Amino acid sequence: MLHPVPLPPSPAILQVVSSADSISRASDTQFFSFIPNQKNPQAHKQASPPPEEIPLFNVGDGTSNTSQTFTDSQSAACLSQPQTFANHRQQLEAPKNKPKVPVATGKVTPQQQETNISVQQFPEGINISVDTPNYTPSSQPVQNTLQLKSRYPGKESSTPSTIEFGSPTPSARQRTIQVISDRQEYDQIRRIVTAEGNVVVRFDGAVVDADRLQVNLDNLVAVGSGNVALTRGDQVLRGERFTYNFIQDNGEIENGSGEIFIPSAQQDFAFSSGNFTPVGIEAPVSDRVRRNQPLTQITSPGGIDFTLGGIQAGNLPLPITGGEVRRLRFEAQRISFDPRGWQAFDVRITNDPFSPPELELRASQVTSIRESPVQETITTRGQRLVFDQKVSLPIPVDKQTIDSFERDASPFLVSPGFDGDKRGGLFVERGFTPVDTQQVRWRIIPQLFVQKALQGGTDDLAALFGVKTSLNAVFNPGLTLEGGGELTNLNNLEENLQLGLRMRQILGNVNPHILNLEYSYRDRLYNGSLGFQTVQSSLGGLITSPVIPLGNTGVNLNYQAGVQYINASTDRLDLLAAQSNNNRITLGRLQASASLSRGFLLWQGKPLPPTSTEGLRYTPNPVVPYVQTIASVTGTHTYYTNNQNQSTLTAAVGLVGQFGNFSRPYLDYTAFNVTYSQGLNSGLSPFLFDRSVDNKVLSLGAQVQIYGPFLLGLQTAINLETGRETSTDYILEYSRRTYGITLRYNPIVELGGFSIRISDFNWVGGTDPLSGFSSRKSR
Repeated sequence: MLHPVPLPPSPAILQVVSSADSISRASDTQFFSFIPNQKNPQAHKQASPPPEEIPLFNVGDGTSNTSQTFTDSQSAACLSQPQTFANHRQQLEAPKNKPKVPVATGKVTPQQQETNISVQQFPEGINISVDTPNYTPSSQPVQNTLQLKSRYPGKESSTPSTIEFGSPTPSARQRTIQVISDRQEYDQIRRIVTAEGNVVVRFDGAVVDADRLQVNLDNLVAVGSGNVALTRGDQVLRGERFTYNFIQDNGEIENGSGEIFIPSAQQDFAFSSGNFTPVGIEAPVSDRVRRNQPLTQITSPGGIDFTLGGIQAGNLPLPITGGEVRRLRFEAQRISFDPRGWQAFDVRITNDPFSPPELELRASQVTSIRESPVQETITTRGQRLVFDQKVSLPIPVDKQTIDSFERDASPFLVSPGFDGDKRGGLFVERGFTPVDTQQVRWRIIPQLFVQKALQGGTDDLAALFGVKTSLNAVFNPGLTLEGGGELTNLNNLEENLQLGLRMRQILGNVNPHILNLEYSYRDRLYNGSLGFQTVQSSLGGLITSPVIPLGNTGVNLNYQAGVQYINASTDRLDLLAAQSNNNRITLGRLQASASLSRGFLLWQGKPLPPTSTEGLRYTPNPVVPYVQTIASVTGTHTYYTNNQNQSTLTAAVGLVGQFGNFSRPYLDYTAFNVTYSQGLNSGLSPFLFDRSVDNKVLSLGAQVQIYGPFLLGLQTAINLETGRETSTDYILEYSRRTYGITLRYNPIVELGGFSIRISDFNWVGGTDPLSGFSSRKSR
């Protein structure tokens, strides 16, 4: 993709400057959303709250170091994105001790049905060996040691009972299962251990809480009942009854609920995973402690964005797409799981930390199968979205693959879009993926131009269809290949085909630069007052720096340089060949650009508390009022192989801010931006696509809460020398805490789009049932 000469956008001049060829236009300062979309995977790696004193296990001291930080440059990066606060979470450490006892031999018999049994006091030790059955989820055999401890040793034997289930293989993995309770009994006839009263079971880094637990010593099947909870890593599963087979590593939960952290779910639930080698009893915090803590530290580090339509030129900002929701709450009638995956019935899933949730995914059945260590396939039945417990919307897509690729997140069978220039207005599209591996993904998206067919008829069928395609390949974490293309009329390939291919290499670890090697065919660019321009072909490379802070000055530096061989349109007749049948010329281009930027915070208000009725009523993050000035200077020099040059020096100043907290029913949020840029030119480009023409530009924007979750926005850019609008966006947004819907239309470039946001959340503490209301004062 080509990069025309930059004129700095506002207020995004404090963000990473895209390419040296970006141009000043209204869409550069558009209100994407006043909700920040912070992609920070580490924000979810959250520790549990500090535990209360519970007998018979120790947890390392965890201190909460929660600080409130404000960064000037982040606040001005996008006017519509409020500043938020960073939370530093606790870390818990636990001692690990591995008991050693001798091993005897024995055989497995079928499990006895749970009954009322006669019991007697424990002996001091029981040693049993069981043969592993044919079903082996892990290639390494396991030797299980069961330790039984009472919180009141005076009532029973002073020495904890130990039951060891040995494996005939000397290289067996050691696993210790510790059971702590108020009372423990052993039925020697039925060979069943019964523990009652605040039961805590620890094994393989997991902790199980229950009121009552029975373990069958013949087949190592445990049955817990009464306020059962399984906690392992970042996952929490609760239910009325929990069954687990320690040999086959599978289990079932009845009337289940809990919290799932998707990125680590596979590892956390793979109890027999070969890469998990515990050396003793892990001591994670009991769920009794976790769920009794108040719900606090609620933040939204990002989410998923679906964008339908809004076809852009190559140098216009791409709509926000993709992302992920990493933490969920759920309820299900029954959940079964094993090392290959899990299955749940009558499922309710939400991203909302509050109850009743604003947004739910409901399904009669959800199945997750682990295809490989890095790929998981999820299928659903009877899936639908439920808004505010009232409106239900069926979802036609019933299968989703989760892996390292960014995938299209749209839940619709066909996606609508609008392009008044090349597609005749409204169109629909549907994609499929013929190649889908861990290294390569090739996607094809056919399109039907609906408005064009309705207005012009169907006589020319080939003109009513188009197609897009994309290619992604990952060679290593620092080297990727991206390709794309589109055909907007099947009749004339030369005039309607666009192609692009880019290889991207990350250079260095400290302040990493990015090297792009690119080829494009008929790239479509937008150059302000000159409108859309088509670059017939381009071949070259571009190296881009990160944003580099200059000491403690608050000034940020970024730069880039590129070399390209270009065939594109010109209005210079003296450069055209005598017998030329078009207005294109071919020249080499060398370009370098650098930018300095800084923000000055004038005033900052305070956000409301992150509760469902205050700071998080309509937004996933509390809005922080502020006013800030911004300033930047950008210099660009371009040399063309016909010995012509174009040099520009552009300065921009602006004022951005937002008022209100977007919590009251109406007129409680107003965002604004005003930016003026002045450019100085020396020489002009022989091409039209990168010629500097808009040298005095005024950018204006505002977004206002109308009523409740509805906001209305306008963003425009005006060339003050001609008085002509170069771009104007009209925005209507419906914003809720857990989701948002945005409609956007630009009559200048004849582009429109429809986008959906689903927020991701993180929190500390316990949550209420999905169907219940909060009773905690902190909410």
